[in-house]
Formats: sequence, structure tokens, C-alpha cells
Amino acid sequence: MSDADTGTGDNGPEMVQINLRLSKAFLEDIDATWEEQGFNSRSEFLRYAARDAIKHPEFSREGWKQIAASEHDIRSGDAELVSRDEVLEMMDRGADDE
Repeated sequence: MSDADTGTGDNGPEMVQINLRLSKAFLEDIDATWEEQGFNSRSEFLRYAARDAIKHPEFSREGWKQIAASEHDIRSGDAELVSRDEVLEMMDRGADDE
């Protein structure tokens, strides 16, 4: 791993504390997410998310915004989940139209 590794422990990289300003609603979403995903702490989850952003820069900010908006729509009841079969069916319909 690189110097940017975010592992913990006595032999891991030196950890530095940072301050981050977030809206209360966003922090509540983060807290719900890290707990649901089985992370040990908010910090562990945020390190994981930051590491993913560094390791996968090809995934654009716009892509993250779309995922966040979709997640919000699902949680608020403004959208419905679609099954894998329904997605495949929609893709087949789009291919037939071309």
C-alpha cells in the first residue's frame, strides 16, 4: 500500500486529526450508514470512503451526487427499488428501439 494507507494500529501510519463541517442532516445519514454497514466508528467509515475516492478517481463527483440523490429518494419514499430482472428488461427494450 502507499503512504496514503489508512490502516490503524501500532505499526500503521501516523494518524492526523482534521476538522470537517457537515450539515446535521448529512451527518445523521453518515451515522446511519456506517452503523448499517458494520463499521466500528464514524472515523473508520470516513477513512474508507476517502480511500475509495482516492483509489477510484474515475468515479466522478457527479456519479456520487447521483447515488446520493437516488439514496435520498429511496429513503424518503419518492422512488422505488427496481429488481435486477426489471433493469435487464429495460435494457433490452432500449436495445430493441435502436
